[in-house]
Amino acid sequence: MLVLVGVLLALAVLAGYQSWKGRQVTPVERERLRRSALAAHGKLGDASLVEVRGDLVFYSYAIRGVEYTASQDVSALREHLPSEETLSGPVWVRYDPKNPANSIVLAEGWTGLRTKSSGVVQPGS
Repeated sequence: MLVLVGVLLALAVLAGYQSWKGRQVTPVERERLRRSALAAHGKLGDASLVEVRGDLVFYSYAIRGVEYTASQDVSALREHLPSEETLSGPVWVRYDPKNPANSIVLAEGWTGLRTKSSGVVQPGS
């Protein structure tokens, strides 16, 4: 009887662990949620495109006198990224006012990237 209770307890713990593990958010989904939240609620600011290297976009911006240099992995957003030859220096950045280092220049449905041929562009177009 004690062995049966032990086996049932072990099975219950294993089932609970698998259920908990299944509900965890993957790193890819966590990053998508972060981009979505910043695109929807982040504060808009000016930034300068520093470099595009492969799937990384490097940019810098200043918030309340503090200069930030950041990069964003855009590998999941390749279809939203204009060609590297047409990207220009000024860009828009969306950042969290409570944590200005948390920022993006590109998300699903929003872009702060400007192209050389675009002239005057509104953020997000």
